[in-house]
Amino acid sequence: MSRALSVLLLFLSYAAAAGAQVQPFPAAFRTQEIPTNGTTLHVRIGGKGPAVLLLHGYGETGDMWEPLAKNLMTDHTVIVPDLRGMGLSAQPEAGYDKKTQGVDMAGVLDALKIKRVDLVTHDIGNMVGYAFAAQYPDRITRFVLMDAPLPGIGPWEEIVRSRALWHFGFGGPDAERLVAGRERIYLDRFWNEFSADPKRFSEASRVHYAALYARPGAMHAGFAQFAAFGKDATDNQALLAKGKLKMPVLAIGGQQSFGPVMAVVMRAAADNVQEAVIADSGHWLMEEQPAETVKVIRAFLDKPL
Repeated sequence: MSRALSVLLLFLSYAAAAGAQVQPFPAAFRTQEIPTNGTTLHVRIGGKGPAVLLLHGYGETGDMWEPLAKNLMTDHTVIVPDLRGMGLSAQPEAGYDKKTQGVDMAGVLDALKIKRVDLVTHDIGNMVGYAFAAQYPDRITRFVLMDAPLPGIGPWEEIVRSRALWHFGFGGPDAERLVAGRERIYLDRFWNEFSADPKRFSEASRVHYAALYARPGAMHAGFAQFAAFGKDATDNQALLAKGKLKMPVLAIGGQQSFGPVMAVVMRAAADNVQEAVIADSGHWLMEEQPAETVKVIRAFLDKPL
């Protein structure tokens, strides 16, 4: 192989990786620090039209939604917060149960004078989204959930027995000491083991998110999200006892992650559930298969009610 061809292949490999990295939101988006429910959330807002709220999960921030936000902003008002304690949002000492964070979301919408939204969520964002939808069902038009269970609902007890989910019970002062200064190592475990192909979660994205999770207090807040799962399960069972969700729901699983189980989870919590499985993807759908994931979400949101 000639030196020139080697250089070209190296450049193309770099370009492909760079294309998968975290991208800044379009310039038309603004950021706003919104006080809500005893904390302050960092929120990106852009576009015009019916509102859609995008909620991220652990190992990422609202930055993960850039490909979808860019697509939706043409005819939607897109709202993308960092969850309580995560990303650039404030880190209160308490309130990491998902029922409280559901109230956080209502406060964000109130501050923006928005009554109803389509809701799209991933990972822990699913849990916050369900608590929001169950407490404020009249504020949700459609609900898309991606690749994570709901505490206390459906096959939760079977799911949490998986050895791959040992991190659900990992936390506390000693865990924080172990991870301090090693945030990238800890997060690489999630990005590697829960991907169909770890190379699709680019090095630039790993550097970006590891820096955010290395901020003072960020890992403490992240562990608090998991520590609240017991309360979340109790809260969710009480919310479900009042009735299943009525709005249209799309349950999306990565083929090499939750797959069709995502729909099983949601059929325990909602009456009108459609399912989709994204081929050749693990848990990180927006990094592994962004084009197909955006296409599937967009098709669901565009359907007339």
